[in-house]
Amino acid sequence: MRQAKLWRYAIPMESGVVLRDRRLTQREGLIVLLQQEDRQGWGEIAPLPGFSGETLEQAQQACESWLTAWLAGQPVSDSLLPSAAFGLSCASAELADELPQTGSWQSAPLCHGDPDALLLQLQNVPCAKIKVGLCEAARDSLQISLLLEALPDLQLRLDANRSWTPEKARQFARRLSPAQRARIAFIEEPCRTPAESLDFAAETGIAIAWDESLRQPGFTLQPQPELAAIVIKPTLTGSLARIQRLIDEAQRLGLQTVISSALESSLGLTQLARLAHWLTPQSLPGLDTLTLMRQQLLRRWPGCELPLQEQTEWTRVF
Repeated sequence: MRQAKLWRYAIPMESGVVLRDRRLTQREGLIVLLQQEDRQGWGEIAPLPGFSGETLEQAQQACESWLTAWLAGQPVSDSLLPSAAFGLSCASAELADELPQTGSWQSAPLCHGDPDALLLQLQNVPCAKIKVGLCEAARDSLQISLLLEALPDLQLRLDANRSWTPEKARQFARRLSPAQRARIAFIEEPCRTPAESLDFAAETGIAIAWDESLRQPGFTLQPQPELAAIVIKPTLTGSLARIQRLIDEAQRLGLQTVISSALESSLGLTQLARLAHWLTPQSLPGLDTLTLMRQQLLRRWPGCELPLQEQTEWTRVF
């Protein structure tokens, strides 16, 4: 016999979390539970404001339709809404015992704040991620240069979120030595278009990675001398099957693949860690976002001391 439940949750965020010029005070999403006989599977559906094409209300409607069909024993296909497709496919995979339990619990730390504090945080860390493009390019390059000079074994992943014009990107690169440029593993989407990003990489020798471009209609993954990696945010991408196809294609082209967070709760993050260990075991995932939240949800992240939100705080919607 099949059973299903769907709840809405809200987790308070730390102050100062800004996404594309909007302050995020709480992270909202849905939790789905599928049950059949003595088995169960959980999933998280959490569209990211400013990044997802769907709203939480639209994702909820899609989940309710999918669950109605699933409970009736009707054939179900992946939702067209990426967040719903990802969460429902995770719940289905857990129900079928297809999502391995072992996870990649080590993550590239997401760095922000005081430079002196960063130096302490990154001691003995092989690879870290820093957001750039939020201030002047000269300030970004100065911070990156100081970190690389002070920590000779550190590699950096940078994320510009398409914020630079070609000239701003050149200003950033001009202030870095060739040796420092070589220690940048990649910059995610440095410029506003893929063509501008590729030109920047060819001109500076700094490798790039695709993130937003992967989700553009009609975009085709192709080998490029300047392209080092793809960064997959499953909540913004779709079902596990869709993610597996994308990873297979990247590996065929010799590209590194990084599983990355879209500000999921600890429930979603633990599933992303399991997914990363399963499908991208040689690549350090980018899942260091729990520090932006004040609570965990359903499952604890190893070593995280944030309190677990009580289930009584969830709102049943299905």
